[in-house]
Amino acid sequence: MNFPEKVKIVEVGPRDGLQNEKLSVPTAVKLALIARLADAGLAVIEAAAFVSPKWVPQMGDAAEVMRALKPTQRPGLTYTALVPNMKGFEAALAAGCAEIAIFGAASEAFSQKNINCSIAESLQRFRPVAAAALSHGMRVRGYISCVVGCPYEGAVEPAAVASVAQALLDMGCYEISLADTIGAGTPKSVRSMIEAVARVVPLAQLAGHYHDTWGMAIANIYASLELGMASFDSSVAGLGGCPYSPGASGNVATEDVIYLLDGLGIETGVDLEKLAEAGRYICGHLQREPASRAAHAILARRTRAICA
Repeated sequence: MNFPEKVKIVEVGPRDGLQNEKLSVPTAVKLALIARLADAGLAVIEAAAFVSPKWVPQMGDAAEVMRALKPTQRPGLTYTALVPNMKGFEAALAAGCAEIAIFGAASEAFSQKNINCSIAESLQRFRPVAAAALSHGMRVRGYISCVVGCPYEGAVEPAAVASVAQALLDMGCYEISLADTIGAGTPKSVRSMIEAVARVVPLAQLAGHYHDTWGMAIANIYASLELGMASFDSSVAGLGGCPYSPGASGNVATEDVIYLLDGLGIETGVDLEKLAEAGRYICGHLQREPASRAAHAILARRTRAICA
């Protein structure tokens, strides 16, 4: 099997994982989590979202987080932030962001529910954002939600995903993350979707973002690896979920992804033990157990060692 020799992990826990948590997470805790993730070897960390605090209170300290992170920036480590519009971009620019992410959807119904506009309108909204970011030397990453299924429309045609991906590529996005927002994908449907998108966007510029609602996220990553995909989003401890997708569980756990990749001999640069500790740290503040199977196994092994 010709798997990639090296895979990039984009850690989305501090943003996608925390944004819908009801329990408020203090800025200091977010920064401590991000520091632990960086220490574990994660080189790309999505740290914040410059969105309205009215709609996403958990991200109300985005500027404070990004400003605090700027002095810790080092070669090979990237902190990114999600922006929904020009106002968000201007705030991200003022906070010193070096990379931003913009997001669209492959489902009209989801686009209306999520950002209150059509797909075409969302793309029109993001064109000046991407242009402004590029003019300031910032890198731009794109997301596409509902690439396999939509909670309102059902199955999503691969051609619809490819169309949005082409538009994001044309805007200057260096990478496009394909998000199975409701976790309905299977290896077959994910492969069909990736193959369709790869006809208009080079595979090297695509990433997988899989939720684990139906327990298929790791299987979908394996199927993506078989096609040669070498970039994946994941969330420490499996944190996350989508408020506009009823019943959708969190992103695939970063610990589980690293365990898979380590087992395949694929380089990530991530220390699984330190990563599990980062997950334990944030879950302690959220008063819950990690959703990662690998993390549970690691913590159980430690307990057995102590008892012995």
